[in-house]
Amino acid sequence: MLIETLRLAIQAIFRNTMRSFLTVLGIVIGVAAVIAMVTVGQGSQQQVTADVASLGTNTLMVMPGQGGMRQGGFTADRPFSMADAQAIQDQLSSIEIAAPYSMTGATVVFGAENHFTQLVGANTSLMQAMNWTVAMGRAFSDAEERAGRPVCLVGETVRQTLFGNTNPIGETLRTKSLACEVVGVLAAKGVTSFGEDQDDIIGIPLRTFQRRVAGNADVALIYVTARDGVSTERATREIEALLRERRRISPGEEDDFSVMDMKQIASILTGITSVLTGLLASVAAVSLLVGGIGIMNIMLVSVTERTREIGIRLAIGAQTGQVLMQFLVEAMVLSLLGGALGIALGLGLAAVGARLMSIPFTPDPFVVVLAFAFSAGVGVIFGFFPARRAARMDPIEALRHQ
Repeated sequence: MLIETLRLAIQAIFRNTMRSFLTVLGIVIGVAAVIAMVTVGQGSQQQVTADVASLGTNTLMVMPGQGGMRQGGFTADRPFSMADAQAIQDQLSSIEIAAPYSMTGATVVFGAENHFTQLVGANTSLMQAMNWTVAMGRAFSDAEERAGRPVCLVGETVRQTLFGNTNPIGETLRTKSLACEVVGVLAAKGVTSFGEDQDDIIGIPLRTFQRRVAGNADVALIYVTARDGVSTERATREIEALLRERRRISPGEEDDFSVMDMKQIASILTGITSVLTGLLASVAAVSLLVGGIGIMNIMLVSVTERTREIGIRLAIGAQTGQVLMQFLVEAMVLSLLGGALGIALGLGLAAVGARLMSIPFTPDPFVVVLAFAFSAGVGVIFGFFPARRAARMDPIEALRHQ
């Protein structure tokens, strides 16, 4: 009986192919939008977590002021000194590396080419903490760091922009206040989920940066890693106590610096991404309801068009439940067909989006099943009312219908 009902439903659907396609389209768009939004959102969450984790789960960033970074660079609050970073390194047993760090934007020139990039004052400790590796040439030597020699390491983006396919080792780059010899090329790290190109960078010895670029001995930021087995919470407390003492902050006064934990940053960013993903998925789910209303509308039209057919079936002995089931199955077939097509389209769009955004493609089977079940539910709910109307028709009145 069910097979016969299903056969009749499919025949009725294909009698009006274009109308059925337009009816299904609402469900297809709704399911595809939900799956694509959720999948891309989950991929973004994983990428954010991976980007922060690549900096180290035991990593802290010590910055002057309470506002963190501002547009255009680091804050203009009271800066740190080299002695502050050395004190954190030497006096705190919980700390593995305390690397001073300064940065500014600069236009660099080579021959007829010029490029605006980030000029970073770094040392060997910072390169170790941030997992910078040299793909070509060499890193700074200790003597070059101590003497503040004008040497530099270029990121892959800078290398391609200024030098193309030629070997940059031994060439000289010029900025407004500095000419430096390229001694190495950093290994490519790619673009983060925040849209930051990690390879658009030039590293020079920190003392060179201070003398030739900044014109002072300030340190804008201290990049800290905790020792294995030491919690970042403990490291944060010890850093705060030491810096309050060094910066002569009285009890009751607020810190004039901030310590940012990468785990906290990851948690905040993941939470924001989750909320945005849920919001977008909720908006997309509205189109499923719109698709359900479209099914109900078309089924009501179908019932009106087939009034005489319904009257004949009832007159020759069809039960009310059989008529109800026929139209309900038609609505369910439409919604399930839309759900299946929507799943395929949604996963396809998510795969393309993940590739374009350079994030993991991580489809969630639960979300796929839920979207399909929801589309089936839409068919049952919105198909029930037209089906009930057909089943309650008076056979005599239906036969009189023209």
